[in-house]
Amino acid sequence: MAKQYDVLFRLLMLGDSGVGKTCMLRRFTESEFDPSHISTIGVDFKMKTLELDGIRVRVQIWDTAGQERYQTITKQYYRRAQGIVFVYDITSDSSFQHLMKWAGDVDEFAPDKVQRVLIGNKSDEELSRQVTKDQGNKLADTYGMEFFETSASTSSNISEAFTRLTELVLQAHHRDVDNLLGALDDYLDNHALEEENESEGTDINTHRTCAC
Repeated sequence: MAKQYDVLFRLLMLGDSGVGKTCMLRRFTESEFDPSHISTIGVDFKMKTLELDGIRVRVQIWDTAGQERYQTITKQYYRRAQGIVFVYDITSDSSFQHLMKWAGDVDEFAPDKVQRVLIGNKSDEELSRQVTKDQGNKLADTYGMEFFETSASTSSNISEAFTRLTELVLQAHHRDVDNLLGALDDYLDNHALEEENESEGTDINTHRTCAC
């Protein structure tokens, strides 16, 4: 069976419990929204394939539990991530304040080339807002991240945020991807040449057999 993608990237979602990470992930990968789901236990993941600049990118998105007791498990996944999604709930100031801790953990454990975006989720709950969009923008600027406000409920900006992070990862690893695709092209070219040579050899042998 032909490979369904060219490259695989791992994205990691971080943020307090209840900010909507699982709902965002299901909305992006399955176009579904279920507000009644239970909290993630440990780590879960889903996958989706995007085509960017002619490259089929499979993103493996890890959804981590926000509870303190699971954070030792979560840190084991930092080193393997190419992209980080920091998520807070715009109706919870505490989830916004805790982002500094999450960012500190990423600085300590994640690879240097890891790409990051900041997401303020539940933008549909404007009447309960505790964190302004300006605060989100300022925090993103502080850490050099791009910023989105999303709603898993209405699907607002969900695809845009995940796709943009994937684009950033692809750009950061462009040389690696070019080398990988170049090696694949070389392999296919060599394989085609071998088949062509084998075909020519078969034709010659057939001709000699007939001449006899």
